[in-house]
Amino acid sequence: MHSFMQEDLLAYIYGETSREQSNAIEAALETDWILKEKYQELIAATNELTDLKLSPREEAVDFILNYANKTVGVLYSPQG
Repeated sequence: MHSFMQEDLLAYIYGETSREQSNAIEAALETDWILKEKYQELIAATNELTDLKLSPREEAVDFILNYANKTVGVLYSPQG
């Protein structure tokens, strides 16, 4: 029996395993309750990450826009 690691389970979850690897993982999940528990934890974590919405603070966006405006102004200002 193959010993699967967390990386193998993540690859399986994200569809990055070959059909042969997927079949082996699926067979192991049916008989190895510790592996199945790890798999379920990873599924829960990936679901939480999928639902997570991130956005930058308004101050960060303002800083970047101000910096860009200053940089463009310097690059394109008329030289005397």
